[in-house]
Amino acid sequence: MTSSDLSGREQHAYDAGRFAELIGSAATEDWARPSPVAAWTALDVVSHLVEWSRAFLSGSAGVDLAPLDVRTDPAAAWKVHTSDIQQLFDDPAGRAVSNPHVGDKPLDVALAEIYTPDVWMHSWDLARALGQDFDLGADRAAAMLAAAPAMEDAMRGSGQFGPRVEVSPDATPQEQLLGFIGRDPHWTP
Repeated sequence: MTSSDLSGREQHAYDAGRFAELIGSAATEDWARPSPVAAWTALDVVSHLVEWSRAFLSGSAGVDLAPLDVRTDPAAAWKVHTSDIQQLFDDPAGRAVSNPHVGDKPLDVALAEIYTPDVWMHSWDLARALGQDFDLGADRAAAMLAAAPAMEDAMRGSGQFGPRVEVSPDATPQEQLLGFIGRDPHWTP
């Protein structure tokens, strides 16, 4: 089965599970390690995914989820957060997201288009911060890369993506995607 065969809820469960495995592999001292995202630590990567999505859901969909203390226990916070998001996929209850950047969309569609890919791509950041490799999957990276140029101005304008990092002409789809989103595919701590 490939990523394109998965529903939005299945893809989230898969990506969140892989991210949880990375969290579970971290030792206490690893949380302060630098990540490929400038000025972020490994812990900041986890905090970002939890905090921005909860704020986004509150502000654009009226879904208020309890705050979580990621800094005290990243694994426990991620487990609760993943469960909260999975419940929204399982029962979107007709809720919609209304946001100037993404427009009006059903909640589960918005999560599948915006949040789950963020978990997927930040998995590479967390893995690299922890000194590990992470395979984003060549087909999925190529598909994301093929769609990205149409959104490049909006992506760069949001301030959420760094300047493109040039990669070699024979770079893999993963390396090309990482370069596109502003990461050095060969970054090490």
